[in-house]
Amino acid sequence: MGLFTGLATLPLAPVRGVVWLAEVLQEQAEAQLYDPGRIAAEMRDIADAVAAGEMDEQEAAEREEELIERLTHHQRPAGDF
Repeated sequence: MGLFTGLATLPLAPVRGVVWLAEVLQEQAEAQLYDPGRIAAEMRDIADAVAAGEMDEQEAAEREEELIERLTHHQRPAGDF
């Protein structure tokens, strides 16, 4: 980037900073959402809740299905829908 271009686009610097921050936050949120270790921990929590009688089998199955979907969604190749 040349000096003139840098000076001309200087007023956009705060916008670029906010966009960059939003992208970083989105990447971090997705990394946590699709983390296999976190999903496995949530599966254990569901099993513990069923064993303790805090959750019935139907609700547990629904939540486990959501977790499996998160796990498989993240593992698909980018172009595969």
